[in-house]
Amino acid sequence: MTLPVALLFLAVVFSTSVLSGVFGMAGGLILLGFLLAWLPAATAIAVHGVIQLTANASRAWLSRRFIDWRIVAMIACGVLIAAALLVLVRYSPSETVVLIVLGLMPVMVWIPKRWFHFNVARPGHAVLCGLVSGGLTIAVGVSGPTIDIGFIRTQLDRRTVVATKATIQVIAHSLKILFYWQAALAMDRGEWGWVALAIPFAFLGTRTGNLVLSRLTDAGFRYWTRWIVTVVGAYYLIRGLMGLWA
Repeated sequence: MTLPVALLFLAVVFSTSVLSGVFGMAGGLILLGFLLAWLPAATAIAVHGVIQLTANASRAWLSRRFIDWRIVAMIACGVLIAAALLVLVRYSPSETVVLIVLGLMPVMVWIPKRWFHFNVARPGHAVLCGLVSGGLTIAVGVSGPTIDIGFIRTQLDRRTVVATKATIQVIAHSLKILFYWQAALAMDRGEWGWVALAIPFAFLGTRTGNLVLSRLTDAGFRYWTRWIVTVVGAYYLIRGLMGLWA
């Protein structure tokens, strides 16, 4: 990794951690896209897991008093089932497929709420939410808005949503790292050194985003989340379709 690319990597980690700290998503989508332009799909997802694990763990810790542990436990069951199924089928990611899936994910934030009947306060719904979002986290790197489907009909405020989702993502990203550990070995010590250096940048970005979140209204939180993930998704969809065409 050249010095300019390494410095850009650190800047991307910080800025995307700020976004994730505020909205609980979007940052991970952008970071993964940057990594896919630099690394093979499996390795990019593994590195993404390391960075996002740090960012989500720090976000969960800073907002720990808002975590709903009952919901976390139920969704984690679904994530574990998804991981087991992917291991069973010996899943291997394709960059083009990953980009197209990332591009299509934001469509879900525009689907009317009345179409969804999921509520993670219900055990069965929570497990299903974990199965879908956890499977996508491991298969394509991020779950995007899919995890939000289960939170739409809850009465949780924005801080509880962000804190609970962050804790769930800690579990999902930990499993993702284990799933792709062999691909991660393709990187040399110097590259992993930059990844290690990025960890405090992820923490600082998360803390900055957490401060912004406390000043954001619930309405503003939902409005900006929808538009940010839509713009990012459109970019990835175009990249994926271009790769498919090529």
